[in-house]
Amino acid sequence: MNMMTVEVERPARRERGSGSIYRPRYRDCKTKEVHECRFFWIKYPRNGGSVRENTHSDKITVAREILKNRIGEIATGNFVEPKARKMLVSELVDALLREYGNNDRKSLKLVEQKWKKHVKPVFGQMRAADVTTDALDSYIAKRKEEKAENATINRELAILRHAFFLAYRSKPRKVQEVPPFPRLKENPPRAGFVDDAHYKKLCDNCAEPWLRAMLAVAYSFGFRKGELLNLRVRQVDLLNRTLTLDAGETKNGEGRSVKLTNETYTLLCQCVVRKQPGDFVFTWKDGGAVKDFRVAWAKLVKASSLPELLFHDLRRSAVRNMIRRGVPQVVAQRISGHKTVAVFNRYNIVSESDLAEAALRIESRKDAVHFDLTLTNPSEREQKSAN
Repeated sequence: MNMMTVEVERPARRERGSGSIYRPRYRDCKTKEVHECRFFWIKYPRNGGSVRENTHSDKITVAREILKNRIGEIATGNFVEPKARKMLVSELVDALLREYGNNDRKSLKLVEQKWKKHVKPVFGQMRAADVTTDALDSYIAKRKEEKAENATINRELAILRHAFFLAYRSKPRKVQEVPPFPRLKENPPRAGFVDDAHYKKLCDNCAEPWLRAMLAVAYSFGFRKGELLNLRVRQVDLLNRTLTLDAGETKNGEGRSVKLTNETYTLLCQCVVRKQPGDFVFTWKDGGAVKDFRVAWAKLVKASSLPELLFHDLRRSAVRNMIRRGVPQVVAQRISGHKTVAVFNRYNIVSESDLAEAALRIESRKDAVHFDLTLTNPSEREQKSAN
């Protein structure tokens, strides 16, 4: 079939209101024969110009309905350019990653990893308009077959959801609508924490000076692992006994300072001695910065008979300990770096020992009223009162 054709102008059929419907005619460049397109096209005004769009339908009623919808979308500000209707999901996510980069989001690398490894192979070359509920459900089923946790699947779908919302809010819009994204039920947040006995076990079995210092800072102030690993010597003020996290280096972007305890002061002194201000605080024996200590941590918890313990449990424990030792919540929240009360309260874990202690305090009231618990029959009570 000879595809070398040129369009022949043809008067358009005007519809009521604005816009028109027509079938383009084409002349073959070699045979000079004129052919009429099978599908109806629509033409409508926008921003002082005109937009042409193939309806991909040979029914005039369908063409009229599409034209009516386009004119309505323009009037309400919901119009999406025809070329944008062919936009791929990968193009939406590229815009999302640019937005993350422009705003220096710390989660950029993690989002890129999740997108490239799991989401892109399925949705990357799919048109955004083709992302339906069935497509999302199929992805969930596939990931469940691969033994992915519900929380992991939710985070992966969140990439798509954020990309669609960003495209929907853009001017002009890149997608007509945002599909309803399912959200799977997740397991409750981990409730593990370290008590003083566990902490002593960890300290007794810790042979690395840098890890011993990390334990103390994390258990005392609840600093995050990433915040500790990025600490520089200049942030440790031994003269004023303070430790400062610079703005922009924390998860919430805000800086904060704490006063060192005797334990943290002594251990940090050993970590910063003979180092330059720009050097890392926590380093290996050869002077290299500690970036990944999973092997060292696994050995430590195994030696301490605490195999299920996570380093992040120290952060939860610090929050819990500060509250139980009388530190005001607003101060504890400032030290740990929790920006919202809701997340802070999730870390403020209530244990069985807390409940037992509460019961003892309730029973130990000074002016407690004593009840005779041996008499349950009302007649017996009356007889005892008469005597």
